[in-house]
Amino acid sequence: MNAKQIEGKRLFILDTNVLMHDPTALFRFKEHDIFLPMIVLEELDGNKKGTTEVARNARQTSRFLDDLMVDVTPQQIEHGITIKTAILSHNGAEASGRLFFQTQTLQSELPASLPGKSADNDILSTALSLQKRFKDTLVTLVSKDINLRIKASIVGIHAEDYHNDQVLDDVDLLFTGVAELDKTFWDSHAKNMDSWVQSGHTYYRVEGPAVHDWVPNQFVYHPEDEFDAVVREVKDKTATIETVRDYRNNAKAVWGIHARNREQNYALNLLMDPEVDFVSLLGSAGTGKTLLSLAAGLEQTLEKNLYREIIMTRVTIPVGEDIGFLPGTEEEKMTPWMGALMDNLEVLTGNGEGGSWGRAATQDILAQRIKIRSVNFMRGRTFLNRYVIIDEAQNLTSKQLKTLVTRAGPGTKLVCLGNIAQIDTPYLTETTSGLTYLVDRFKGWQHSGHITLRRGERSRLADYASEIL
Repeated sequence: MNAKQIEGKRLFILDTNVLMHDPTALFRFKEHDIFLPMIVLEELDGNKKGTTEVARNARQTSRFLDDLMVDVTPQQIEHGITIKTAILSHNGAEASGRLFFQTQTLQSELPASLPGKSADNDILSTALSLQKRFKDTLVTLVSKDINLRIKASIVGIHAEDYHNDQVLDDVDLLFTGVAELDKTFWDSHAKNMDSWVQSGHTYYRVEGPAVHDWVPNQFVYHPEDEFDAVVREVKDKTATIETVRDYRNNAKAVWGIHARNREQNYALNLLMDPEVDFVSLLGSAGTGKTLLSLAAGLEQTLEKNLYREIIMTRVTIPVGEDIGFLPGTEEEKMTPWMGALMDNLEVLTGNGEGGSWGRAATQDILAQRIKIRSVNFMRGRTFLNRYVIIDEAQNLTSKQLKTLVTRAGPGTKLVCLGNIAQIDTPYLTETTSGLTYLVDRFKGWQHSGHITLRRGERSRLADYASEIL
C-alpha cells in the first residue's frame, strides 16, 4: 500500500474519493481488512449519475460490492465478508482480507472543539470509534483528500494517501529515452563490435556491460565524438544500434522544421519512423512538443501519404475560471482548446509561397486533413491509418489514456504530449498521472519510443521565465 511498510494485519477505512478514483481499490489491500462507513455508500449513490469518469467509477464500485454481497447472510456481514476476486494486486497476490460495513449508528467520538456535521467528520468519528474497538490493530484512514488526512492527524488517526496507482516513488526515476555513453565506452565495448551499412544507414552490433540497461528505441550518444544512435534490438548481452538521421541539417527538414537540439532531433527520428506506433514526448513549455509532432504528421500525411488524416485531441480542463458552454459543433466547441494547434499551424504555413491566396489555399487543404476531436466521444471508436495527437495528456488518468490508446487500429500512429509539472486534474500527481503510467509501461516495447525534451526553444524570454519563475 505504501512505501512505508508496517507489520501486522491492518484495518483500512476507505474514503469515497478513493473508490471513485479506482474502483478496484477494494481488492488492492492483500490480506488486510477494509471498512466502509455508511456515509461512503451514500456518497457513491449520490455520484453514480452522469457520463463522467467519476460517475462510471461510482457505478463500477457499486457493481463490485453487489457481486461481493451475493448469497451473504446478515451474520456474515456482521463478521466481515471474505474478499474473493480474480482481480489481482500489482505483485500478483490475491486479496484475502475481509470487508466490513457500518451496521450500527456510532456515537460521535470527535472532540467538542471540532464543530460541523460534514461527511468528513462522520468518517473521522467512525475511525475514532474503530480505534477504540480494535486496540491491537492499526486503523488507517485512506483518502485522496489531503485536508481530510490533515484533520485525521489532528484528532490522532493514522491516515495515508492511496498509493496503489502510483507508477514510481520519485518522478526523477522516470525513463527519459536517452542515455549518455561513458567516456570509456568504446574501449570496453569495441572488442567484438561489428558494423555494416544497410539502406544508407550504419548499424553496429556491440557487446558489453552497458547493453544490459538499454531498451529498444532508446537513444544513446557520446558527447565527445558527436555519436548519436538508436537502439534497435537488445538480445542477451548484445545490442544492435543504428545511427540516427540528423534533422538539424538543413537538407533534412520536416515540413520546413529543423531540430534545434539533440532531444528534438531524437524526437523527430521517432515521429518519422513508421515502425514506431506509439511516441510519448515530455517537456516543459516551449520545448517544441506540439510543433515537432504536427510537422511530422503533416509531412507523413500530405507528402508521403502514410496516414489518411491527422486527429488532434486534448482534455478540456481550463487554467482559470470556466467561461461556460461553447456553441457549435464538436469541432467548433474544441477550437478554443486548440490554440496550440492553431499557433503551430501558423508557424508551419506562414512561410508558404503564393502570398495570401496561397496561404488561404493551404489552410483549406489542412482543414480537410486535420480533425479536432473531443476526448469525451472517443469510447468505441477505431482509428484506421490515422496520425493521432493527444495533447496535455498529463491531465488524463491511466484508465482514460488506456481508452484512447486502444482506439488505434491498423496503420495508426499515436503521439502523447504533456508536461507532468502542469497537472490541473484533482487527485493526479506527477507519479500518478496517466502519461507517467504510459511512459513506464511502454518502455521496452519495440514499436514505441519516448523522449523527454529538456531545452526550451520558444524564445529567450520563455526559456528564461521557465527557469526562474
